[in-house]
Amino acid sequence: MPILQRYALATPNGRSSHKLPTPQGAGIAVITATLVIIVVFAAATKTEVSTYALVATLFIAVIGAVDDVRSLPVLTRLLAQAIAVGAILSAWPGDLRIFPLGPLWVEQGALLLAGIWFVNLVNFMDGLDWMTVAEAVPVAGGIVALGYLGHVPPTTAIVAGALGGALLGFAPFNRPIAKVFLGDVGSLPVGLLLGWCLLELAYRGQFTAALLLPLYYLSDATITMLRRLATGEKVWAAHRSHFYQRATDNGFSVLNVVGIVFALNLALVALAITSTLVISLAAKIIALLAGAVLVGLTLFKFSRTRPTR
Repeated sequence: MPILQRYALATPNGRSSHKLPTPQGAGIAVITATLVIIVVFAAATKTEVSTYALVATLFIAVIGAVDDVRSLPVLTRLLAQAIAVGAILSAWPGDLRIFPLGPLWVEQGALLLAGIWFVNLVNFMDGLDWMTVAEAVPVAGGIVALGYLGHVPPTTAIVAGALGGALLGFAPFNRPIAKVFLGDVGSLPVGLLLGWCLLELAYRGQFTAALLLPLYYLSDATITMLRRLATGEKVWAAHRSHFYQRATDNGFSVLNVVGIVFALNLALVALAITSTLVISLAAKIIALLAGAVLVGLTLFKFSRTRPTR
């Protein structure tokens, strides 16, 4: 903490959600704990873990740590993210497909772009105390449950469980008002690891579940980016346009917002698990639509002024 106070202090500005200078960089502890537990547990259970994926996670964490101390150019960050996501993709067999139709290079290119966007959106959404905990812990728990049901391999369940546990350990320090933030050193690799787990779920034929689990983050970040692109804003610049940020401006407390997001994510986890238990395509579509309705209602709620009693 003294080191973070000295070298990685986040000073509030007009677009911040915090009022006091707060150290960032707790992701160092979160990602270190996650990677150590993955390696130890995999060794103890004789489960093979992709070295490419572990090295990619460590690499993107180092890039995030540098960016926390001194801001890196946008192109440098994007190139580093592309390398990390590409390493994750290279860990799978070349003949593994999500959508068998169409050329393999098109799917791989789309997955690379989607992976880069997912890493960034987790970073974008990490702008409120407990927000990443309220999002990533339910998603990680859902993946562990799906591992128990046999829809993802043990390696993926280990990764999700280790990440979820590390974030629970971080939660007391990040509770409102936070003593420390994750920083890019945490949010970027969290996005990479969650993306790895969700991709494994999609490769196992559970594409609906892979969409449902992160649906709130996907929706808030993507709609906000498209809205800002339409108005000619620089999407990489700091802002307060996300729905969860607008909610705090509209009278919702931080605990209100993260509580609603946590409850929404529990519902999405239930829908994701349900989608894996049904065979009917119609039932999977209904589950996805139900998730979309819940997310849409939440975004609408956040975008309106909270009624006063």
